[in-house]
Amino acid sequence: MSNTQNHPNPENILQIASGFWASKILLSAVKFQIFTTLAERKSMTASEIKSLLGFKCSHRNVCDFLDALTTFGFLNREGLLETAKYSNSIDTDFFLDRNKPSYIGGLLDMLNNRLYGFWGNLEEGLITGNPQNEAVQGENLFDKLYADPERLKEFIHAMSGVQMGAFMALAQKLDFSKSKTLVDVGGSAGILSLMVAKHQPNMSCITWDLPAVAPIADQTIQKFQLGDRVKTAQGDFFKDEFPKADIVTMGNILHDWDEETKLMLMKKAYDALPEGGVFVAVENVIDENRNKNAFGLMMSLNMLIETGTGFDYTLADFNKWATQVGFKSTSIMPLAGPTSAAIAVK
Repeated sequence: MSNTQNHPNPENILQIASGFWASKILLSAVKFQIFTTLAERKSMTASEIKSLLGFKCSHRNVCDFLDALTTFGFLNREGLLETAKYSNSIDTDFFLDRNKPSYIGGLLDMLNNRLYGFWGNLEEGLITGNPQNEAVQGENLFDKLYADPERLKEFIHAMSGVQMGAFMALAQKLDFSKSKTLVDVGGSAGILSLMVAKHQPNMSCITWDLPAVAPIADQTIQKFQLGDRVKTAQGDFFKDEFPKADIVTMGNILHDWDEETKLMLMKKAYDALPEGGVFVAVENVIDENRNKNAFGLMMSLNMLIETGTGFDYTLADFNKWATQVGFKSTSIMPLAGPTSAAIAVK
């Protein structure tokens, strides 16, 4: 924050330092499904919420909790303390009601259930360079996730939640006029393919991922009723060639890996494309001066926690790799919030 009077001001220090308090208040509210309940009931008092959730803390504690959520803009409130009635704000109602297709709470569940604790070990990650997640027990994050269907489902819904807005923007902003086919590599629940098919009637899409993921993607495709133009296909991007298509996309895939693996994946994308074909990486691309996209920088540190060797990157980094692989040109397209599409043309 800039300070016009040039007097030292601790506000920013305190806000960032206590950030985990705010985070835990929101994540707890999602865990207790407060926003989903309020979406059903329209409004409730603190006493009603307290008895519904079986809280044993004082009435004042419950008001502090709900009033903090109000201060952050997640709830609206009429009245005060005993007379207060709480209801969802517009954003909360849209994104955090479990019964709406726009729900992104899967990501918040994962932040709460997995990453909140792991980030407590950031110092250890920086000192050792080792991941601080399930891998601490000597297990690979992805092996462990893919072995447990419930964990995998939570992870995939989390990924869908965090990427939905960016994928919707991509489906509307990218030029699809010269293309008929798209393959989304590491397509997870199929959201990118579904958004493209929904907004671009000329496009047929394949969402390509490991066999364990296919049933989850098939369910999502059914929900959107786009099975005629979105299909699942199974493969392993370490072992298999990518299916051929006019456009190859990867949503939050490249940042999981070290530079050597990033180059290998981009080369496979290059090989799957025709002349003039387009490779699109959707990620929290960091700004060139590395001082604006705070979320991109934090996500890059999250890759240290999650994978040990992965990292997020700038367009200049992406351009360097694309040139090495043989792509003709690159560009960047801002999508939603901190997310952009890094684009390379063959």
